[in-house]
Amino acid sequence: MTSITIYDAGDLVLVAFPHTVGTVATYRPALVIVDNGDSDVLLARVTTQIHQSPYDILISDWRGAGLLAPSVLRLHKLATLEKSLVRRRLGSLQRIDRSSVSEAFGRMLGNW
Repeated sequence: MTSITIYDAGDLVLVAFPHTVGTVATYRPALVIVDNGDSDVLLARVTTQIHQSPYDILISDWRGAGLLAPSVLRLHKLATLEKSLVRRRLGSLQRIDRSSVSEAFGRMLGNW
């Protein structure tokens, strides 16, 4: 029986993220949104590029989160990927950044 790793919401992982066009994937950090214990995980993209979407969250404590450079969470860029694409856990969001994510999801899904 194989063991399935379970990630916590708020974990940052290094994952082979597919590009929206083409079949090539590159390893990049991503934020775990939901892991319900099965073979896949819901992730949000992380980038070092600054964007202007209201759902882009600048990570205040990027070092504490295990990242190598200042980064932005792209909460409206979600993907469900197989856990086999996750190379490793990088770290976890700190409290201040978790609050920012929670507020942004509230704005994004508030009228749902």
